[in-house]
Amino acid sequence: MSVVENRALRLLLATLGWVFVGLAFVGVFVPILPTTGPVILAAFLFSKSSERFDHWLVSNRFFGSIVQDWRAGRGFTIRAKIVAVVAIVASFAITSLWVLNGFYVRAAFWILAAGIAAYVVSRPTKPQDATLSTEQASL
Repeated sequence: MSVVENRALRLLLATLGWVFVGLAFVGVFVPILPTTGPVILAAFLFSKSSERFDHWLVSNRFFGSIVQDWRAGRGFTIRAKIVAVVAIVASFAITSLWVLNGFYVRAAFWILAAGIAAYVVSRPTKPQDATLSTEQASL
């Protein structure tokens, strides 16, 4: 981890990190808001701005496993991928219908959505916990 030396930039990155932690926290309770993406972005921002905040996020009982899995290359769970893609489609649909005007602007917007969704789906899929798989098999 390499914290940037510029104090003003560190402050900006840490502030943005906390904004994304806040978004992730809201995403826990609001189904249409993603949690995983903002947590990973916050982890990146904290890794560049504050070793203390980075350590707090990595060891956080709610968000720490997401960051640890991402940094270890284990990727997302199937559930996280599904939630992310549904949130992408829903948020882009709402924006496309009520905010954007013009066919080409909407087309470009949906190409962006498809690219983001493809990126999420293409990330490694974290294997399910063995105990969870055993419980599901017995149902």
